[in-house]
Amino acid sequence: MTIRILLIDDHTLFRSGVRALLARQPDFDVVDDAADGIEGIKRAKQHRPDVVLLDLNMPGLSGIETLQLLQQDLPGTAVIMLTVSEDVDELTMALREGACGYLLKNMEADTLAAMIRRAAQGDSVIADSMTQRLIAQMRMPARVEAVPVVALDTRDAPALTPRERDIVRIISRGASNKDIARELDLAESTVKIHVRNVLRKLSLSSRMQIAIYALKRPE
Repeated sequence: MTIRILLIDDHTLFRSGVRALLARQPDFDVVDDAADGIEGIKRAKQHRPDVVLLDLNMPGLSGIETLQLLQQDLPGTAVIMLTVSEDVDELTMALREGACGYLLKNMEADTLAAMIRRAAQGDSVIADSMTQRLIAQMRMPARVEAVPVVALDTRDAPALTPRERDIVRIISRGASNKDIARELDLAESTVKIHVRNVLRKLSLSSRMQIAIYALKRPE
């Protein structure tokens, strides 16, 4: 399957470099790129890509504002924030607004390609260093109380089945659907159904929020 990609970033040299790197992947088709959010939204509507790589800090329409509009117009498109920002608050804001990923621009090209493939399959993709920062912040009670990462009431959450609890536990380790299917000896399509059910029951919007729930829920 060819993955159609749109790149939105205000740095011309960076766009050119990423486009050249992704063009080396036989299953990628970089359909277009744009230098700002407004133009990026227009081109996204025109091309309807599978994955959008979106810069966080851009002049004019910000990355978060662009993300919000993309979610309204193209809810089926996976949007990955590709940024230099290692701010955990910006990570959580992006996830709340519907981003499926948050990656840093200093990552290796092969890792970026792998993350794009996972996002196209419906997985959430977060830079390892950002996941560690998020977990570290959550373990600071005063900080978590002042700025909640997500609003989760684990006491009143609908009951999960034993299989769904297994999947929540494995997702909290950062596993993909394929990893879960292998560990639980299930079809990957079955895992996707279970993940959707967990998201629905817990009123969550991303795998990262499932991982956060797993950290906060009572034993």
